[in-house]
Amino acid sequence: MTTESTGNGTERAERAADFDFDTLDRPIDWNAAAPHFDDAPDHGLRDADVRAAWADRLADWLPEAPADVLDLGCGTGSLALLAAERGHRVTAVDSAPRMVEHARAKLAGTDAEVLVGDAARPPLDGRRFDVVLARHVLWMLPDPESVLRHWCTLLRPGGRLVLVEGVWGEQSPVGLPLTRLTRALAPLAGRVHTESLSADARLWGGPVTDERYAVVAAVAGPRRHTEVVDVHLIVRSGDEVLLARRKDTGYADGLLHAPSGHTEDGEDVRAAVIREAEEEVGLRLAPEDLRVALVMQHRGPGAAPRIGWFFEADHGAGGTPVNREPGKCSELGWYALDALPDDMVAYCRAGLDAYRAGERFVVHWHEDDDPVAYEQGAAGRAVVLPMSAG
Repeated sequence: MTTESTGNGTERAERAADFDFDTLDRPIDWNAAAPHFDDAPDHGLRDADVRAAWADRLADWLPEAPADVLDLGCGTGSLALLAAERGHRVTAVDSAPRMVEHARAKLAGTDAEVLVGDAARPPLDGRRFDVVLARHVLWMLPDPESVLRHWCTLLRPGGRLVLVEGVWGEQSPVGLPLTRLTRALAPLAGRVHTESLSADARLWGGPVTDERYAVVAAVAGPRRHTEVVDVHLIVRSGDEVLLARRKDTGYADGLLHAPSGHTEDGEDVRAAVIREAEEEVGLRLAPEDLRVALVMQHRGPGAAPRIGWFFEADHGAGGTPVNREPGKCSELGWYALDALPDDMVAYCRAGLDAYRAGERFVVHWHEDDDPVAYEQGAAGRAVVLPMSAG
């Protein structure tokens, strides 16, 4: 149940049984805590009675299997494992790589996917789920209300939030009071169910006296459709284009893709691609260096659709490309536009093929069981939209 550092210098731990909440004033090293994290009864669920108690609760909180369950701040994956054992399709996220290592080992033999990422903004690339599950995570984040709004966007229509929270400590209590959480959920959820968990000693491996509770919130009815807007840069050097190989991002790792990113709030697509170009490949482009190459609506396998703007720039504009994000990119390379490699993200390959053919508007719609990677000879998903003759 770990998260990214909030920047306020006071990340705090989950349980009074593990940390002294009344004196804690330093950040927690979750990687260092990982080897002993499961020693707490409600972390490792090693005791049969504790494990059964959590399994019974999840059976009540989760929908009928199989459902797509997203466990955020998953720690070592104990709840994710219970969900997977019930037949759910589980994706788990934690910011601490050593926690993720333990979770992957625990979930070995299941179909669960465990990613390194921030619980507040998990690296899901548009995928949506039936359940967002988080235990003792939300209270550590600096703006729970904003996080809840974002988590709701990760849910499909009819999806639900399953949140286990509490307030711990005596001299200086810390946590998230139930009243604050239900108030934050009021504009987001059509139905909110709450349960007190303090009296169920089986859940904690013994009696507790502080406030512990669960909230199951069904998201409000159909919302106005929104789509993420992403931007892509086609750097041209004669007949070659620049591609970057993705690494440790949680999406399409090992595959080639054009330098790309998402627009931020209040940012237009041209400003976004200029910013991403500098962040990823060190190019300081000016607006006049850019030309619109292609607009593509695309949908990844099992993901929500998004709008992609592809811009073209000549090699030499803004400097020489360099790998500015070696933690996310293993290499940069130049590739012939008329002989692109196969090991590419499928929709990016389709976009470049359409661009080379002179097309400007494309829809690329994956089926849920399609691979993310381009596959030679596989069914093409790109549909070219004709332009007006006028």
